[in-house]
Amino acid sequence: MLRHMRTTINLPDALSEEAKRHAQERGCTFTALVVAALHKALREPDNESPTASLSRHGGAGGTLLVDLSDRSAVADALDTDGVR
Repeated sequence: MLRHMRTTINLPDALSEEAKRHAQERGCTFTALVVAALHKALREPDNESPTASLSRHGGAGGTLLVDLSDRSAVADALDTDGVR
């Protein structure tokens, strides 16, 4: 029996709209597009840790501007769309 988990993800509005358009152009659902992207990301070699990747988008000297272990701080940072 196949089981599916319903979950919520928070995406920037522009990314969500672009993904929806892309899915429609491919003739698939948004969910199918996300599932395919996750499968692809999980199959690719892990050449770079998420922290290393994110550090390029941090403050001066590559310092992260948010504590990634603090879910509330991450949510707050995402809700501001990078505007402080």
